[in-house]
Amino acid sequence: MDSLPQIDLEVSVCRACPLSQNRTTPVSGEGSGLASVMFIGEAPGYNEDRLGRPFVGAAGQVLDSLLTSVGLSRENVFITNTVKCRPANNRDPLPNEITACRDFLDRQIGLIAPKVIVTLGRHALASFLPGETIGKAHGKSRDINGTILFPMYHPAAALHQGGLRAVIQEDMRKLVPLIIEESGNEHEENWEQMRLL
Repeated sequence: MDSLPQIDLEVSVCRACPLSQNRTTPVSGEGSGLASVMFIGEAPGYNEDRLGRPFVGAAGQVLDSLLTSVGLSRENVFITNTVKCRPANNRDPLPNEITACRDFLDRQIGLIAPKVIVTLGRHALASFLPGETIGKAHGKSRDINGTILFPMYHPAAALHQGGLRAVIQEDMRKLVPLIIEESGNEHEENWEQMRLL
């Protein structure tokens, strides 16, 4: 029977592409296996490779801040990447590397069955909507086989292009009503309390 721990184990021994040759620690993903919201980034960076956890570097601090700003936390979402091993020098993941990890991602999605998938960055977006650009797709939801797909810029964009920080924050705010609509009242009380602060 498939499970998230089984996927973690398979990721830890995977040799399906050359990224496995230089990794320190593969990064399968973390968070709630019952999450109604799943965040999918592009690939682990230096800190993620060292610690074996997704989004723990500077971009992770931005993501944590975004989550907190709308009453979410790492404990009630699931966070993963399209590629589970770090590309050298933090380069973009190659198509064959994304393909090599796709089964892991598809299985994670199948097991968690999120109501909303948030893609972070252009490579995560391209995994679901090839040919779409992040500049046009961000902040706009669409239904993909009964799951809401919500593309956003990668949190690292807020670090490298300061002007995108406000755009990313606004997209995160747009996400709140989608989550409430798709997952019922599960998070609504938290957001009501956040609005009162």
